[in-house]
Amino acid sequence: MGYYLYIVECSDGSLYTGWTTNIEKRLKAHNSGKGAKYTRTRKPVTLKYVKEFPTKSAVLKMEYRIKQLPRNKKITLIQSQKLLS
Repeated sequence: MGYYLYIVECSDGSLYTGWTTNIEKRLKAHNSGKGAKYTRTRKPVTLKYVKEFPTKSAVLKMEYRIKQLPRNKKITLIQSQKLLS
């Protein structure tokens, strides 16, 4: 089982960072209003970034680090993934 870090863009343009073991299920939860409290009033959300981690500990550490970044650094991270794809 993988652990996924993700960043979604909300309908108001804000970015939300989270983690899950099932990306599709989590996106459906966010878009149906059953996801995080933050995204409930900002749906629909669009997946902008995803990265897999081998352990829950690793994904939680990275989630914390990304949540500390300013918006422009998160956008740079999203754009760097698109360049590698």
